[in-house]
Amino acid sequence: MNAALRAQQRYRDEAVLSAPPERLVTMLYDRLMLDIERGEAAQRAEDWTEANAQLQHAQAIVAELSSSLTDDWNGSAGLRSLYLFLSQTLIGANIGRDPERTRACHEIVAPLRDAWHEATRTLAESRA
Repeated sequence: MNAALRAQQRYRDEAVLSAPPERLVTMLYDRLMLDIERGEAAQRAEDWTEANAQLQHAQAIVAELSSSLTDDWNGSAGLRSLYLFLSQTLIGANIGRDPERTRACHEIVAPLRDAWHEATRTLAESRA
């Protein structure tokens, strides 16, 4: 790995390690959206190896989001159920090589991602 790539990786690592919890959630959602979009594109191109890699990474992110929920919040059970549905749909889309199911996952995640970004902005403004 050349020096520029090492520096870029170090910057990403430090950005994650120094991010507040709400920013970590938005970063996960951003990457989840990217994985789903890349997975769908690979499925449509019939690049099954790439689609599998992207969709498995998306599944890992959903698992991380789900495991981060605590029962202290009233909405956690509903969000956990949504994450379970999303995980099952991603698995089915991957196994079935079905870009339409992958697109359906995108439609589920997009408003959640937007809501988390808005909540993070609101929290930052309230702290200022």
